[in-house]
Amino acid sequence: MFTGIVERTGEITDVTETADGRRLTVAAPGLDDLHHGQSISVSGVCLTVEAFDTDEEWFEVFLASETVEKTYLGELAVGDAVNVERALPADGRFDGHVVQGHVDTTATVEAIEQVGEDWRYTFSLPEAVSQYVVSKGSIAVDGISLTVAERDESSFEVAIIPATREITTLSEKSVGDPVHLEVDVVAKYVERMTEGYQ
Repeated sequence: MFTGIVERTGEITDVTETADGRRLTVAAPGLDDLHHGQSISVSGVCLTVEAFDTDEEWFEVFLASETVEKTYLGELAVGDAVNVERALPADGRFDGHVVQGHVDTTATVEAIEQVGEDWRYTFSLPEAVSQYVVSKGSIAVDGISLTVAERDESSFEVAIIPATREITTLSEKSVGDPVHLEVDVVAKYVERMTEGYQ
């Protein structure tokens, strides 16, 4: 489980295509306690560390065919930046919200506007997840825990403080770029539990 509090950005340093999927090597300075089999969030996608070097500060993950099909990680190239968050330790502080790293869908950046020192980002809202997104509710965008400021039928808006923009890949996003969305899992549980009561 993750919290959507991105620790740092990493950089794709190698991409290897295989018959079964794709292997990515990510340079991520400062991750000094990696181990084989560890869960790690890469731009909101829960992956497994298969190899690592803490001295040279990189780790390697494998993307199965399903992951390539359902996310935009299959489009990443050497030099691209990704958000990185290690799984929450049992005794860790719980900031953000419950993020599983199970991407629900991809969306696109619709608008970016600077408002004073802060930023407003607008993202498309695919119909398949629209019912789970509410104003002032939580959503993970590329693995970043964010609060929905406004929403309409086809898009939603978030306010981004400078610190969040600087430490994540949001600073590199442009209108039209893809993002991963993971809606609040609590909303899914509520929907499931109330089925048949409507």
